[in-house]
Amino acid sequence: MPSNSQYDVLIIGAGPIGLACAIEAQNVGLSYLIVEKGPLVNSLYHYPVFMTFFSTSQKLEIGGVPFVSISNKPNRNEALEYYRRVAEKFQLNINLFEEVRQVTQLAANNFEIETDKTTYHAKNVIIATGFYDVPVMMNVLGEKLPKVRHYYQDPHLYAFSKVLVIGANNSAIDVALETYRKGADVTLVIRGSEIGSYVKYWVRPDIENRIKEGEIKAYFNSEVISIAEDTVQIKTPEGELAIENDFVLAMTGYQPNFALLKKLRVELDENHSPKHNPETMETNKKGLYLAGVVCGGMDTHKWFIENSRVHAEQIVKHIVES
Repeated sequence: MPSNSQYDVLIIGAGPIGLACAIEAQNVGLSYLIVEKGPLVNSLYHYPVFMTFFSTSQKLEIGGVPFVSISNKPNRNEALEYYRRVAEKFQLNINLFEEVRQVTQLAANNFEIETDKTTYHAKNVIIATGFYDVPVMMNVLGEKLPKVRHYYQDPHLYAFSKVLVIGANNSAIDVALETYRKGADVTLVIRGSEIGSYVKYWVRPDIENRIKEGEIKAYFNSEVISIAEDTVQIKTPEGELAIENDFVLAMTGYQPNFALLKKLRVELDENHSPKHNPETMETNKKGLYLAGVVCGGMDTHKWFIENSRVHAEQIVKHIVES
């Protein structure tokens, strides 16, 4: 593709919402390109292998394409197949494994987008990068040791190991239960006084019973203060404690790519939420739009696929009418 390619819309991110934006642009005759640094629906690809969505398959649909799943709530593999079929059906214009390095606004409705492969120009840019690419770090001694992971895919790796899981919400609880069932000796470290309120309702009784029976050890109102090769030092209400350990799975959450937003001079509020018009999804930079989870800043429980699909329609409508 030539380096001077010009589009009406360039979409950063080929997740479900980025795909939805492309479909809307295509439906109204706008030229567009999606640029994705990884595979199609990169974030979903990196979800745990056996993950089940909280949403029903119907609420994950985009482009009017039915999402048929075996059960009411689809799993990761079904979602990967669904979104691949959507991209195939609409023959979406996507460049995969191409990372955006810089976005410069040369003038109103004139953006220059530099990637690790070439340079594009577009009248409008949509950031649909989600939040899964940047983990929230604990900033403790030993966090960079090889045994510390902020991502998790398959429990088999941790069979018969001593695993310490950090976190209280869905990711942490799923990890704790799955590794426990593969024979791991699991310890949960939770900063608050209870399991997170967002934990899936069908999972909550399971983890509560495993803790009650002593099959999974849990330390509440506690936090990790340092990590060593063979141990983890935690602070509990009863004092500090050293725990023998093989792996640390830090399910401490993720955040949007604030570095990219700051480079673009998108204004952030006191909670790091990017400022935008909720009716048009346009930021303080004319022609620069946000779509999906990235709109929530650090509040990553505010936007999901099911309630941000509408962003695509809002954005394209505004572009067409501007």
